[in-house]
Parts: sequence; structure tokens; C-alpha cells
Amino acid sequence: MDTFSHALWGRAAFGFKGYPKTALFFGCFPDLSSFGILIIINLFKNEYKIGPPELEAIPNWVFVSYDFGHSFITSLFFCLIVFFYNKKIAYAMLAWPLHVLLDFPFHSTDYFPTPIFWPISSYRFDGVPWSNPFVFYPNIIGIIIIYFWRYKSINK
Repeated sequence: MDTFSHALWGRAAFGFKGYPKTALFFGCFPDLSSFGILIIINLFKNEYKIGPPELEAIPNWVFVSYDFGHSFITSLFFCLIVFFYNKKIAYAMLAWPLHVLLDFPFHSTDYFPTPIFWPISSYRFDGVPWSNPFVFYPNIIGIIIIYFWRYKSINK
């Protein structure tokens, strides 16, 4: 799924209890911590290109960061640590494991499959890419519906 959609789903699901920006951030954190950093580096080096980069051109640290950020295990671990200090922020951080749950069925093994159980297992589900119209358009419609519903429920 695209990073922007992850941010919106994270905010919609976990950003209504006082920390909407935190939920928005953690909804897209796994992508920002890997490809977001790579994009910034490539912009500074004047090497940014639109579209997905070739696997051979991606530095190894991006794969490591991707595995860390896209693991349901690590995301829950960090949410649990924060829970003992601030329950409301930990609640907003649940947008991170939601990101992982939304990603793993919508990434094929051809390009960055989601390592859902990393570091315990290297299993990667071979899903339907989120760019597939049967996934992409329902995602957009779902986001519109949930934000419309939230807007209506707030204004009652």
C-alpha cells in the first residue's frame, strides 16, 4: 500500500483519542524509516528518480530497515514499551502494526514482501500488489468512507 494511504488509515483507526498526528506518523513510519530516508539521501545527491528503484540499486541498509519497520513483532514490542509510559501515545502507535497488517497481503514476493514475523521468522507472504486496481480502488474508497463516517459522527 502507498505511504499516504497508510498514514490516513493509521490516523483514521488510532488518531481519534488525542494524538492524531502521532497516529498519522506511525501509520507511515515503516515506509519513512526505509524508503523515506533513501529518498532524502537521493535528493541531496541529486540522484532521485520517480518510480520504484531497481532492487540492485537499493543499499543493503534499506532492506534491514524495511524488515525492522515492517515486522508485526517489532511494532508490537515498541508499542508495548511505550504503553508502560504513556497509554494514549501507545494507542496512537498502534497505527504501526496496522501498517504491517495492511501491507503483508498486498505485497508480492517479487518486490519487498512484508516480513511480518521478523526477526523470529523470515516468512514472507506472496500477496497481491497494492497497485492492482482490485486493491488500489477499494483502498481509496475505504479511506473516503471512514473519513466521511468520522466526520459525520463528530458533527452529530
